[in-house]
Amino acid sequence: VARLLAEAKAEQPSAVRELGLAAVQVWQAVAQGRHGETGESTIVFTDLVGFSSWALDVGDARALELLRAVSTASEATISRHRGRVVKGLGDGLMAVFGDPAAAVEAAYETCGAVSAIDLGGYRPQLRAGLHTGRPRKVGRDYFGVDVNIAARIADAAAGGEVLITGDVLANLDPGRFTVRRRRRFRAKGAPSDLEVFAVVPRYDEA
Repeated sequence: VARLLAEAKAEQPSAVRELGLAAVQVWQAVAQGRHGETGESTIVFTDLVGFSSWALDVGDARALELLRAVSTASEATISRHRGRVVKGLGDGLMAVFGDPAAAVEAAYETCGAVSAIDLGGYRPQLRAGLHTGRPRKVGRDYFGVDVNIAARIADAAAGGEVLITGDVLANLDPGRFTVRRRRRFRAKGAPSDLEVFAVVPRYDEA
């Protein structure tokens, strides 16, 4: 692990962070014995588009105000759809759901709730990525290939967009969602044959 971390220092800082986090998670799994496979779960990652640049302009106080508002809106929506927030990730979060349809609806509604926040004329844009699989569990956290795929999908989404993999789509009722395939999808760390779709729930009119 030390050798990999040393080699990664020549790469971008995120690579160092990812390797360091993976090393800690593996150590926890082996040393503490609180690890194992989970049942099938849908993993959701979210983050704010353009947050870093905006935060540099407005300063820490305004940035923290926005993050609190985003966290409150996100956690309320996820809880309402029976999901669980696994951890905060600065300007986003990771959540897990047992029901893929509920995960998609929660992600879409969270993006909408965040876009309704108005902070001095600034309206943030949240994006989300989802993948269904069997991640490894360490304590209350999760790690593994399925987690990495969900994170990469979120990175590829545009502001206000919810992207899902074919594994999520396979568990959805096609009558409840509008789906559009993302052609020629490529993301570092994701399988080359991964199918990705933009999805929007269809809500019945009252």
